[in-house]
Amino acid sequence: MNDLVVLCYHSISETWPASTSVKPDDFERQLSEFLRRGYRGATFADALTASPYERTLVVTFDDAHRSVVQLAAPVMQRLGVPGTIYVPTDYAGTERLMGWDGYDEWMGTEHESELACMGWDELIELRDRGWEIASHTCSHPRLSRLGEAEILAELTESRRVCEERMGEPCRSLAYPYSDYDDRVVRAAGEAGYRFASTVPRGPAPPLPLAWPRVGVYFGEDARRITLRSRVRRLDAPAWARAAMALKRIR
Repeated sequence: MNDLVVLCYHSISETWPASTSVKPDDFERQLSEFLRRGYRGATFADALTASPYERTLVVTFDDAHRSVVQLAAPVMQRLGVPGTIYVPTDYAGTERLMGWDGYDEWMGTEHESELACMGWDELIELRDRGWEIASHTCSHPRLSRLGEAEILAELTESRRVCEERMGEPCRSLAYPYSDYDDRVVRAAGEAGYRFASTVPRGPAPPLPLAWPRVGVYFGEDARRITLRSRVRRLDAPAWARAAMALKRIR
C-alpha cells in the first residue's frame, strides 16, 4: 500500500477546551501541512479499497459533532479534501446531547451545545459533496463490555440506519473509545463492515477491521502530528524512540 495517513478528529471549536476539540485555524494549518508534503485527500473506505495516490490523507471525525459541518467542512472544501464522519445513529437528527462518559463533564456548562450531533439533512449534504458517512454504533458504548448479542445489535442496527438514511452501502465503522476485542472484530465482519478504525496507544499493524488512526488533540501543532503520523506503524522499540522525540517538541 502507498503512504496512507488516517487522522482522527472529533470537534472543531474556537472556545471549547476539551482535549478532543481543535481550533479551526489549527485544523487548517494541520491539513495544509500534509497537502504541502504532497498528500491528497480521500475517504477512509476509498483509501483502503484502492487509493489512486502515492500519498493519501484521510480525515475522519468521530461523533458527528455539528461543528464539523459548521467549521471543518468549509475549510476542507477550500482545500479540496473530503472527510469521513462516524455517526452514533441514536443521536443523529435528534436534540439529544452526546453526554456520554468523557463528555458528561460538559453537560450543564457553557459548552454544552458542543455536544449536539448533526442532523441527517446535514449528513446528506456532506455525502453529496463526496464525504463518507459511516457508523459509530447506535449508542456509543464500550463494546468490549457488552455481550456478543449486544455487540452485534449495536453494529448491525447502526449500519442499517446509515444505509437507509444515506441510500448507499455503509462500508466502515469506528469503535467508540477505540475499545474493542476479538469478539468485537468478529462481530464487525458479521455485520457486513469491510473496514473499521481505531486509535491505538502503541504500535499496531494495519488490519482492515482494526486500522490505526492518528488522534489529533487540543493545542497540537502540525509538526507534532506529522511526526506521530510517521511512527504509527513502527515496532515497539521504534515507537518508544519516537515517543521521546515527541516529548521534546511539546
